[in-house]
Amino acid sequence: MIRETNFPALLTREEAARRCKVERVMGGTMVFTNGVFDVLHRGHLEYLCAARDLGTVLIVGVNSDASTTRLKGPKRPLVSQDDRALALTSLRCVDHVVFFDEETPRELIEAITPDVLVKGGDYQTDEVAGANHVKEHGGKVVIIPFREGYSTSGLIEEIVERFS
Repeated sequence: MIRETNFPALLTREEAARRCKVERVMGGTMVFTNGVFDVLHRGHLEYLCAARDLGTVLIVGVNSDASTTRLKGPKRPLVSQDDRALALTSLRCVDHVVFFDEETPRELIEAITPDVLVKGGDYQTDEVAGANHVKEHGGKVVIIPFREGYSTSGLIEEIVERFS
């Protein structure tokens, strides 16, 4: 795991919760989103930039390798959690990454209580893990429109088709 002092953007759950509290005291707005982010593509990039525009700090919850395998099947992830975290934190719009091993980020969301919880347009507000918790604590849930034609599964299918 790349939890080294030269990679400060990768936080533990506890560090992320402290970071949220500090940001609020300073008058900032914490935004949280999550996903696997196995193969970054334009849909991800536009989504993450739009999420970042909703506040002062963007924390991205990333499914661990084990969580990804449970959700996506035995052939995923293609890219390790450490490599996915490094790619995400290399983006200007992403401030921090936190891994989670559960099926959903609900427990992580409850631990950090972001001001804004963001998901893509393939979700309805009532389907978003942690939405009730965020709203009960005065935050809001934002659904960013889904960018048609961009998906990791579609990209994987395209690669397999082209190189079979």
